[in-house]
Amino acid sequence: MDSVRSELPRTGAHIPVALKILIAGGFGAGKTTLVSALSEVRPLQTEEMLTNAGIGTDDLAGVEAKSTTTVAMDFGRITINEDLLVYLFGTPGQDRFWFLWDELAFGALGAVVLADTRRLADCFPSIGYFEQRGIPFVVGVNCFDGARRFGLETVREALDLDSDVPMLLCDARERQSAKQVLIALVEHVARQHGERVPA
Repeated sequence: MDSVRSELPRTGAHIPVALKILIAGGFGAGKTTLVSALSEVRPLQTEEMLTNAGIGTDDLAGVEAKSTTTVAMDFGRITINEDLLVYLFGTPGQDRFWFLWDELAFGALGAVVLADTRRLADCFPSIGYFEQRGIPFVVGVNCFDGARRFGLETVREALDLDSDVPMLLCDARERQSAKQVLIALVEHVARQHGERVPA
């Protein structure tokens, strides 16, 4: 019993602030890869092998080499300092798992929407979801090897994004590149918060 008491938090124990950020986008856009690149701990992943049950449901055009899919979420953590933790929640990309989104989005500071120019239309549902709920987001255009490259303004026009939504190129495999996307999101949220503060 004493050992249990010793593990319980003491009164006045320091509790860091935790921020929640969603990583969203279409099927195969690189969400699991981005969470893995950023997380300081081994990320929790709910990857399952694609099976024949997905034939006719999972569109593999442009991502034919993909063999797994996220069926619930990915989860990672970043410690900024002793006072601040960032929790990353990667959302499932397929329509049949959308029922999980409201739970995952609850209390989120903001979101990163990963766009794959090979399947650009796949990120429309994520963008629409965050726009409708007033959740700040940025768009990271994930640069896949061998994929045709487009200028950011061309992609912005294709996605019909407002000019104030930050957009940047990234490589979800590279930690530094992924960090720049998160920094852009935090700065975007800070600007929005500043605009709402009365003069």
